[in-house]
Amino acid sequence: MIRAYVFDAYGTLFDVQSVSAVTDAAFPGHGEIITQVWRMKQLEYSWLCSLMGDYQDFWSVTRRALTYTLGILGLRPTEQLFEDVAEAYNRLAAYPDAAEALAGLTGVRRAILSNGSPAMLQALVGQSPLAPFIEETISVDAKRCFKPDPRAYELVEERLGVAPGEVMFVSSNGFDIAGAKKFGFNVARISRVPEAALAAELAAPGPLAASAFYRALRTQEEALGHAPDVVVTSLSELVALRTEG
Repeated sequence: MIRAYVFDAYGTLFDVQSVSAVTDAAFPGHGEIITQVWRMKQLEYSWLCSLMGDYQDFWSVTRRALTYTLGILGLRPTEQLFEDVAEAYNRLAAYPDAAEALAGLTGVRRAILSNGSPAMLQALVGQSPLAPFIEETISVDAKRCFKPDPRAYELVEERLGVAPGEVMFVSSNGFDIAGAKKFGFNVARISRVPEAALAAELAAPGPLAASAFYRALRTQEEALGHAPDVVVTSLSELVALRTEG
């Protein structure tokens, strides 16, 4: 029996691509490449920090990833402009299907487990339409490690009092899906970029857009042998699947 639905935040409930309006306004003509490299480096730095035993919270990781991204492009923002751009990660847009899905999952615990720091998640979730439907917003900061480290997933049982087999973990991120499944959760993958559509985009003639490169690396299921139990194309499908089950 599923007693809790636990959601990843970045890329699952909240659209990391929504920073593009800020990055392009700050650096016209560079918005797309900044958006994609920034997100890829943000994740890479979280894994590097975990592997090196050099934990820094996700806000620090996010800022360092932005510093790297602007540096390789030769962009030198003022201190205030840098802060304004970094702050975009605290104001991500929620996906249109998120609030309706969360509202429909009645009778079970609904929580977020995220790499985000407590302050980031408070800012992000608190100002969003999702806040009324989230019982717990859990940051990996309590374990001083990032997903997919198993210690991060332990926080769900500690905070919600549910066993891994009683959890449906929902994510769009391949690394997170693999980590959660290996840990013992039931896992639902939200496929926001269909494999066939991505394959057609990658096979099309002409230069490959930075956003397509990002989608190829970060939006698909990993080939690591830890497949999700369910794949949905919209979060609203979770409500229907639960009813059918």
